[in-house]
Amino acid sequence: MADDKKGLHAPGWVGEFKAFIMRGNVVDLAVGVIIGASFTGIVNSLVKDVFNPLIGLAIGGIDFSNLFVTLKGPHLATLAEAQKAGAVTINLGLFINAVIQFLITALVIFWLIKALTRMHVREDAKPAAPPEPTKTEILLQQIRDELASRRV
Repeated sequence: MADDKKGLHAPGWVGEFKAFIMRGNVVDLAVGVIIGASFTGIVNSLVKDVFNPLIGLAIGGIDFSNLFVTLKGPHLATLAEAQKAGAVTINLGLFINAVIQFLITALVIFWLIKALTRMHVREDAKPAAPPEPTKTEILLQQIRDELASRRV
């Protein structure tokens, strides 16, 4: 009401936007995005700090983060040095890291969905109480019972 006195009116879309934002699905999506961003940090660390050293050790000590091809500029030992010198590089190791991160994320999501589905199936397995009969069903049962009693 104070807005009307001052002559300030909110545009019509503001109310629609407010209703849209307050829907459960949008809030759930926002929570999912925030958790996903946090999860990405964990997966990045897992790949960079755990899997890449193990894989590198298994294939002869190759450090994927320094696996690159110099297209133009000085040929240096590490990617950081090459980038600092302004060299144009194709960063194969960073791409391999991204692929490994994707595969790990996909695998974790697969197992998470599988576990959630299993829990959901267990929830659904509980016998539900039969629904109450509708007025029509009750009326039909009464008619059936009346007809059966007349035949006797």
